[in-house]
Amino acid sequence: MCGGLSIVSIHHRRLSQTGKPLTSQLACIRLGICVAVVCFLLNASETGQSPGPGTALAPSPNLDREVTFGELRFVREFASAQDVKREHPVLDRALDIIAGPKTGEPPVDVLQAPYAVTTDSAHRVLVTDLGSKKVHIFDFGHSKYSRLQDSGDLLRSPVGVAADLAGNVYVADSGLGNVLVYDARGKFRRFLKGSKGRESYFEAPWGIAIDATTDRIYVSDSPRHMVIVFDKNGHLLNHFGQRGGGTGAGEFRFPTQLAAAGGEIVVLDSGNRRVQVLDAGGHFQHEFYVPDADRRSGLAMDEDGRIYVSDAVVNRIQVFSREGRLLHTFGQMGTKAGEFEEAAGLWADSGRCLYVVDARNRRVQAFRIPATGANGCP
Repeated sequence: MCGGLSIVSIHHRRLSQTGKPLTSQLACIRLGICVAVVCFLLNASETGQSPGPGTALAPSPNLDREVTFGELRFVREFASAQDVKREHPVLDRALDIIAGPKTGEPPVDVLQAPYAVTTDSAHRVLVTDLGSKKVHIFDFGHSKYSRLQDSGDLLRSPVGVAADLAGNVYVADSGLGNVLVYDARGKFRRFLKGSKGRESYFEAPWGIAIDATTDRIYVSDSPRHMVIVFDKNGHLLNHFGQRGGGTGAGEFRFPTQLAAAGGEIVVLDSGNRRVQVLDAGGHFQHEFYVPDADRRSGLAMDEDGRIYVSDAVVNRIQVFSREGRLLHTFGQMGTKAGEFEEAAGLWADSGRCLYVVDARNRRVQAFRIPATGANGCP
């Protein structure tokens, strides 16, 4: 009744006879495999082997696990375009393994070395990728995947990312020594600070955060031991810290990650292994210590003032009160939900969802933050 398997075998015989390159014939091979799979399912249905209304279906890898960590609940993980836009990710992955990628080119829609994560005003998830030198955009609300358009392959080491209320995206690139600005459609528009020749205001920008209440943009220039403040038009307003670094209040040694909200800025002062909380003018408020923090650690703050710090060494997430009191921790090395291999970038989406970059597992995990609605996470 079905001839999918014969289509594949006949096509392979023709390839061996004609000597045509296999890469030019992959579409037909994939079609034959699809037909074979459909035939298998039809035959299973005819023999009564297909699941009926009362039969349990195979669990979804992302949605079946009601796993909680303190007050956080695991929602899903994602690693590629397949996790957001394709209807049959398992089948598509099987076809890619058997027939190879459609074009024979390295996949750019798969996380290779993810580092930082944020969301925009439409709750699209943006992930910087040091491996592909891209910024991935996962739009779960519309089941779409895309990437920022880096005209002329500008990106070199995208380590920080933030978005403003208008949908503009800011990417801190430590290798390029600048911050790139993209519009809501993902098109490159300008640098945050205009360059003259090879010169840039930054030495190596690292973390970036935007306070929606003030429209101020904060950038950590790690080797200069400074946090630099701009307005939404890119005009320099202020800077905190000093060259050479320091250990005093409001001083930094290799500041990396930032979080900003409600007129306050939280700085992960990695070289001093502490978190500092400052007001909008850069005046010191208080600090607390995170002994295992390093340059890979992530930082986030939710709407209730809870502060999250990731520890890439022991693969855990620490949750602190705004005042720095440790509330709870979770995580260990592994590949299951709530387990990590190099826990890196963090982001709390409007108090809805905590995103954790699981760098060496090449994925992002999402956890629902307490007291949010059913649609708080994708």
